[in-house]
Amino acid sequence: MRKDGRQRLDDLAGMAGGAFSVIAGLRAEMEAMARAQAEAMVRRLELARAEDLDAAMEVARRARAHAEALEIRVAALEAELAAMRQDKPASE
Repeated sequence: MRKDGRQRLDDLAGMAGGAFSVIAGLRAEMEAMARAQAEAMVRRLELARAEDLDAAMEVARRARAHAEALEIRVAALEAELAAMRQDKPASE
């Protein structure tokens, strides 16, 4: 009877180990499915990754700085043109 009881415990332990393996496999599968669903949602919503957003923000910052520099340059050229017009004699 002791041997039969031990055998049952061994069988039970084997089944429990198998069940844990199945549960671990299911967990990994569920995580993979959740990750795939999240990635699909991001693609559908057309969300940007942080790296892409950072790159776009840097491009925008550079464009803004360039536009500001051009504004200063245009203002200087307009002032120079206005000065040239004032220096020109009225008879011409």
